[in-house]
Amino acid sequence: MNTITLYRPVNDKELELIKEMDFKGFPPRLPEQPIFYPVMNEAYAIQITKDWNVPAYGCGFVTKFDMDATYLKKFKIENVGGEIHNELWVPSEELEEFNSHIIGEIEVIGEYR
Repeated sequence: MNTITLYRPVNDKELELIKEMDFKGFPPRLPEQPIFYPVMNEAYAIQITKDWNVPAYGCGFVTKFDMDATYLKKFKIENVGGEIHNELWVPSEELEEFNSHIIGEIEVIGEYR
């Protein structure tokens, strides 16, 4: 099986919910969050964490996880700025299915305060 590594910047509350799911998936989105945005590279995840999560929450974490590459073909890669700003837009109602295609566990690879 071919895999693709994705990254997700999270705050401490979302990280606790990921822990409650045994690092096997991401929690459901809140009603005001219609899209789940995993990003395509670590540099972009770090940038989001430092620029958004740390100022807003006092801390931020970068997670990394592998996905079934065949499944991910259904999502268009969206560029939302510069060269590194590539992400997927997963509708919140598809997050449970998305989680079922995670290979292994979600890893925390960075912590910023």
